[in-house]
This record gives sequence, structure tokens and C-alpha cells, in this order.
Amino acid sequence: MSTITALPIPGHFDPQLVGTVWRVPYQQRAVQAAEWVQQQQIAPAATDARRVCLLAIDVQNTFCLPEFELFVGGRSGQGAVDDSRRLCEFVYRNLGQITAIAPTLDTHTATQIFHPVFWVNGAGEHPPAMTMIQLEDVEQGVWLANPAIAAQLTGDVETLQAYALHYVRQLHQARKFPLTIWPYHSMLGGIGHALVSAFEEACFFHSMARQTQTLFELKGSNPLTENYSVLKPEVLQDQDKRAIATKNTALINTLLHFDAILVAGQAKSHCVAWTVDDLLSEIQATDPALAQKVYLLEDCSSPVVVPGVVDFTDLADATYQRFADAGMQLVRSSEPMASWLTI
Repeated sequence: MSTITALPIPGHFDPQLVGTVWRVPYQQRAVQAAEWVQQQQIAPAATDARRVCLLAIDVQNTFCLPEFELFVGGRSGQGAVDDSRRLCEFVYRNLGQITAIAPTLDTHTATQIFHPVFWVNGAGEHPPAMTMIQLEDVEQGVWLANPAIAAQLTGDVETLQAYALHYVRQLHQARKFPLTIWPYHSMLGGIGHALVSAFEEACFFHSMARQTQTLFELKGSNPLTENYSVLKPEVLQDQDKRAIATKNTALINTLLHFDAILVAGQAKSHCVAWTVDDLLSEIQATDPALAQKVYLLEDCSSPVVVPGVVDFTDLADATYQRFADAGMQLVRSSEPMASWLTI
């Protein structure tokens, strides 16, 4: 069994590089990880008596670096950069205690329902990024599904338009956020899709040191639905009640088999909140006491804040408090894991 004391942070980690993009020197880090194991007496993950999973949600360039499309600055303006630094330090300090790291990757292509090209107005213009499309906008024809992309998505224009109306109606009836038209982001094959370099390096170093595979989980590639939560898309059926997507039962089962689930990532108000909410629903349907094994790393997530436009901080904090009231535990990565991990 691995030591329960915090480890030193390896010399290769440079906190000043967390907000930049660079190539991880894999072979060098693999050699250093083997040496680190010997120096620190770190055992393979397979020997862990207490199995701990770090669920790291969307720690990607597109959300975590200031020059990218959807940087999560929080009220400080540097939120996701600081969060990523603390998250990397947390991984290194607790390398011997984290059994597995499960990074989620928001994964998109251009013609998806939340991107501008999916929609047109009467003049054939696409909605600007950050447009909120309400149910009445589609009912009244303010925004229409783009006929140019219908063939590749549903086969014909009428079917796509009927689905578009069905989709916003489903969001409205479920009292979810209105459909947000996001800037093109997390594009598959692009640099924004990649994990933050420093965090990718920490995951790789963990994988080498603990001799275990990083559990990468892609989400969000379905063109017909948003997928804030890695556990379930926003809409599961089309207008004819045919399945277009399913909840991620495999990942739910994987997570619940760990003794502890630690949650970090971006954004606290959106993809993190949606994921944790879906996890809580699964837990409450199975055994509400299981909520106690979920730990939310409060200082490794930030809410969406666009100064002068929108600030989700208070909503995110209220949502986290609801999670805590249900039995989940709010903790800080800067505090020794041994002081709050009670399993």
C-alpha cells in the first residue's frame, strides 16, 4: 500500500508554464517517473487498498488558457490557470494515493446544434456566438435550422427543422438553460481540444509512476445535442421518440466502483455542475449514502464569468452547497488529503 504522506513535487514541474502550450517530453518523463518511484517508494496502483479516482472535467486549452475560445476566468480573471496549477500540484503531492485519473475531453465538430452554422435567420445569417435561442425564437421562425447541413444530419430539411423545434422545447420543458450558441471550441483535431500541457504531463507522469492507464473520456461529439455532463447528454430522444443518445452507464459504473471520487475541472457552473448533478441522481437512485464518497475540489474549478455580461459565480456556489447538503464533501486541494479523505 502507498504511503499516506504528501509527496514533494517533482523538479520537472514548472508552475509558470501552466498557462502555456508545449510538447510533453514523454520518454524523459517516463524515465524520471521510474526514478521517482524508487526515491519515494511509490507502489503500483493495482496494490491500492483504498481506490481513489480523480475525475478531471475538461481541463483543456479551450477552457483553461486565456487566449483560447472559452477561457474560464472566474471573478479573478485567471481562474482556470490558477485551478490547473493547483490541480497539477495536487496530483504530484498525492501521486501515491490517486489510483486513477479520468480526464474528460469536450469534443466537437463544426456542424453541431450549439454552433453558429447550425442555425440561420430569414436573411441566411448565422447567430453570433453567445446568442441564447429561446423556444419562442424557433416557434416564430426567428432562428431556423440551416438547410445546407440537413442532408448530413437528418436527411432532409423538414426533419431537421422539426428536430430543432423539438430540441429547444425539450430544454424549455426540463427547465434547463436556453440553447446557447457557443463560439467554435474544443474542435476535434485542434489544439484547443488538447489537455492543458502541464496537466497532460501530470497525467502521463502518474500513469508511468503508478503503472496504470489514464482513463480518457470523450464527450460532446453528437451533433444533435449539447453534452455538458460527461454522464448524460441534454436530450436523449428525437421528436419521434427515437433514441439519439444514451447516458454514459459505463462511466457511471466505473466511477461508483471506486472508494472515493475526487472532482475538479471546468467550468464549475456548467460541465462540472452538470456532471456532478447527474452523478448525484445516479447515487440517490442507488444508495444516497454513496454521496459521501464524492469530494469536490473547490479550488480546482471556476465558474463562467464574462465581466459586464454574465456571472455564474453565485449560482455555482449555490449548486455546490446543494451537493454538500446531499452528502458530498467540499474540500480544498491545498489541504492535506489525509485530513479530509475519510474512507
